[in-house]
Amino acid sequence: MGLARKRQISLSDTRYYHCVSRCVRRAFLCGEDKLTGKSYEHRRGWVEERLLFLAQVFCIDICAFAVMSNHTHVVLYVDDKKAQILSDRAVLIRWHKLFKGSILGHKYLHDERLDEGQRFFLDKEIKEYRRRLSSV
Repeated sequence: MGLARKRQISLSDTRYYHCVSRCVRRAFLCGEDKLTGKSYEHRRGWVEERLLFLAQVFCIDICAFAVMSNHTHVVLYVDDKKAQILSDRAVLIRWHKLFKGSILGHKYLHDERLDEGQRFFLDKEIKEYRRRLSSV
């Protein structure tokens, strides 16, 4: 039985991780399926582009990767220190590249005035986003 990811990752021990993601039921990620003759090679570029885009958003660097016919290998470096020094604005900008974000986040990015209560909830939101930006 496997361990939960949060129990496998310890940044105090190492910041480098080798991650593997496999397809199921003989499904093809890319390449040519010899059984059916169908080609899925066009997906390789999609996967590579997405990996490189995500590396720009998250505070996790890609040291190496391989996109195989039915699985991927990625060697990651988790840069949690980088996430901690990002400004609140930078955290929100990165997060909004992937997700819609909240009304408070959008108000803050558009320099709209926030009252004390709104700022309290926005700070909690930013703290969570900052944590997620360096979470495998």
